[in-house]
Amino acid sequence: MGLFAMAGLSGWTRGAALASLVAAPIVAAGSLRPGTLAGWTNYVNATEQRIARELGGGDRFLALDFGPSRAAARAAVIGGGMWIASMDTLDARGDEVDVPSAMVHHWRGAVLIPGARLEAVLASLQTTAPAPDGEDVLQSRVLEKAPNRLKLYLRLQRTKFVTVIYNTEHVVTFARHGAARASSISTATKIAELDAPGTPAERELSPDQDRGFLWKLNAYWRYEQVPEGVIAECESISLSREIPLLARYLVSPLVASTARESMERTLAAIKKRFN
Repeated sequence: MGLFAMAGLSGWTRGAALASLVAAPIVAAGSLRPGTLAGWTNYVNATEQRIARELGGGDRFLALDFGPSRAAARAAVIGGGMWIASMDTLDARGDEVDVPSAMVHHWRGAVLIPGARLEAVLASLQTTAPAPDGEDVLQSRVLEKAPNRLKLYLRLQRTKFVTVIYNTEHVVTFARHGAARASSISTATKIAELDAPGTPAERELSPDQDRGFLWKLNAYWRYEQVPEGVIAECESISLSREIPLLARYLVSPLVASTARESMERTLAAIKKRFN
């Protein structure tokens, strides 16, 4: 069956066909290659340099303030909506940053926490773990605390064609940018795919055994006090193995929709946490 013929399928039949098409090439282990890691490092460095410039941007602070529709985006968020967009980081010459043999998933979004105060939001974020939501975060706990620094354990779940569960650890650092603004950086220091999760045979797979669905995960948050509450903005970058060429045409839109849905849940979770 050709790709365009498969695109005409609907409902469960199409989903099953897609799942079988994608699952076959990716059941093998997906090792993170040195070239991929170097590309990821370059991508992260370029992203963090751009974020550093924006955080010192004077009257502008949130990422949405640097887009072409600043006023409309702010109005939408303050009005109770979510502002979500996919992103791509460019290098100093304006070219794409090459990350070979992998996919970079780069999204950002913002939501208003109505009636919140920045000091209270930061006090909670710097001392407690996010509550499990039953979808993305299955378990959570604080491993270490220090001034402006937190180390967290999260058991994460990723679901699309298959369900994958990970033991992860994250280091989160916080910074203030005046009385009404703050930011944080969360870097996953451990991502271990689980074999037979939730059973007596549960074990963590070694990096050369996992299937490459989630190799790296960074999150960059910005918080700004406004009269209506606190705007919380998240920029998330993750790395996974590339989609086989045969499946890329059909699967890429589904991967994008999954990433967007995950961002929506992340923003909804932080709003719920403080309301």
